[in-house]
Amino acid sequence: MTDANLTASYILTLSCPDRPGIVHAVAGALLVAGCNITDSQQYGSQGTGTFFMRVEATTAASQAELQAALEPVAQAFGMQWSLNPAGRKVRTLLMASTSAHCLNDLLFLQRSGTLPIDIPAIVSNHRDLAGLAEFYGIPFHHIPVTPGTKVQAEDALRLLMKEHDIELTVLARYMQIISDDLCTELTGKAINIHHSFLPSFKGAKPYHQAHARGVKLIGATAHYVTAALDEGPIIEQEVIRVDHRRTAEQFVQMGRDVEGRTLAQAVQWHAEHRVLLDGNRTVVFN
Repeated sequence: MTDANLTASYILTLSCPDRPGIVHAVAGALLVAGCNITDSQQYGSQGTGTFFMRVEATTAASQAELQAALEPVAQAFGMQWSLNPAGRKVRTLLMASTSAHCLNDLLFLQRSGTLPIDIPAIVSNHRDLAGLAEFYGIPFHHIPVTPGTKVQAEDALRLLMKEHDIELTVLARYMQIISDDLCTELTGKAINIHHSFLPSFKGAKPYHQAHARGVKLIGATAHYVTAALDEGPIIEQEVIRVDHRRTAEQFVQMGRDVEGRTLAQAVQWHAEHRVLLDGNRTVVFN
């Protein structure tokens, strides 16, 4: 044990088959490790029979000592679990094509200290956003993608992820379909923003489609990336009200604002270890 005055905060997240005694066992293990629980949330999914828990605690024990105290409990209950220092910045790769609004929002929020992420690189299949990356002082990597070079492009992307120890990939309006193999590798570790309140108006010019249909609500959906296009587990959604006085171009601008907010919120919750996968759904402890 270290000096009791030198306490650190940790976040424990876990999921396991639901059964009696989980909370008691976890709390007991944390007590043995000298922890003070500062926040605890839990949820039992009736649909999947899975129990989810997120706990924040302070302790003078090291992370290794805390993991050792929790390991027997994790094994006994068949848990999938992780333990992370609170406030540790998640190494995040940002990807975008030509639209700057989501990328700029994430970069600004990260620099201002709102998003607990580090951004070691930005990737694009175009060069349009190189100036924005330069403004924020982040290395820009142009990886062009064509039908004939898609495999090589994804191999280059994998090498970049490995080189920078990437933990989270954010598709901030990256307009390329990722292969099924890469989607599988990034399960629960890649977030995409979709320009509608799913499910609705897929394909080209969604805001123009919405305008033509006279919709009264537009919005955005942030979700994890899966092989099923735009059908991954949803993390966050937001809608705003519109009416007949708005033009299609105003729909686009209003939609961009919503996209930026929605994606940033999803990234923040993920980086704070608040999102757990429950099949094709998410549990978000906010």
